Amino acid sequence: MSEAIERIKCLIIGSGPAGYTAAIYAARADLKPVVYTGMEPGGQLTTTTEVDNFPGYPEGVDGPSMMVQLQQQAERFGTEVRIGMVTSVELATEYGGIHKVTVDNTKEIEAETIIISTGATAKYLGLPSEQRLRGGGVSACAVCDGFFYKGQEVAIVGGGDTAAEEATYLANICKKVTMLVRKDHMRASKAMQHRVHSMENIDLRYNTEVDEILGDMVVEGLRMVNNQTGEKEEIPITGFFVAIGHKPNTDIFKGQIDMDDTGYIVTEGKSTKTNVPGVFASGDVQDKEYRQAVTAAGTGCMAALDAERYLASVESKETVEA
Repeated sequence: MSEAIERIKCLIIGSGPAGYTAAIYAARADLKPVVYTGMEPGGQLTTTTEVDNFPGYPEGVDGPSMMVQLQQQAERFGTEVRIGMVTSVELATEYGGIHKVTVDNTKEIEAETIIISTGATAKYLGLPSEQRLRGGGVSACAVCDGFFYKGQEVAIVGGGDTAAEEATYLANICKKVTMLVRKDHMRASKAMQHRVHSMENIDLRYNTEVDEILGDMVVEGLRMVNNQTGEKEEIPITGFFVAIGHKPNTDIFKGQIDMDDTGYIVTEGKSTKTNVPGVFASGDVQDKEYRQAVTAAGTGCMAALDAERYLASVESKETVEA
């Protein structure tokens, strides 16, 4: 006799600030949420050494500790947190339908509602020194970590709007910002380019790429190379920022959920509703503008409330029909 397939009222995929906040609200609403952590339990914040801009931490907190506390808070209200990765989904398109989910390519479960909080992964250059010094001066978020380099000399790589915006942000608080653009022009909008050119302490280097990030435990310098002449140059820096884009973790939902041309999930109006009834999206997986822990947590709250209201409406409809 085959084992019965588990039915979950509220399944949360992903365990960053959005996922755990959704879990807190869903658990308090008696939705008995189950969180699957994904391959990076705690999300991007587990690679962040200091979090100084999340409300409620006057002395700051390190990213991993904050995520442990969020998990403990979710579990306090009855959330079940499971280590595992959702590898495929079969979403029901009808209102009140049951969604089928496979975990780790083996375990099959059913869910009445799903909250997608799988986040987005920052694109990196792929240098060994870059990976070694993540958390030691290498960051993919200037708005998150720029404060720690106030009055210091830093570098940023990228040529799009995000890079231009983060370079000007850094220029307002840092002594000097060296900006590396690998082509002979920026991809950023004209308005953003004007902002970069207007900052006297931004040293804009075209046709320039990173050869090596220097330092053993922390960033101490940068060796860059001109991709036209081959000439190399070393400069002292204490912070290195990567701004070459993010990739939303949405591959398993493609073809079933509406996304924009870069793979971010499209939600309805100010809600977290997707085009599939009973499926909601929160955090960086649907937000390419702000990408902050506090905004992710806010949309996690919204997703749980949306899921609660959806389940109540389905139950009400079923009662009327009965």
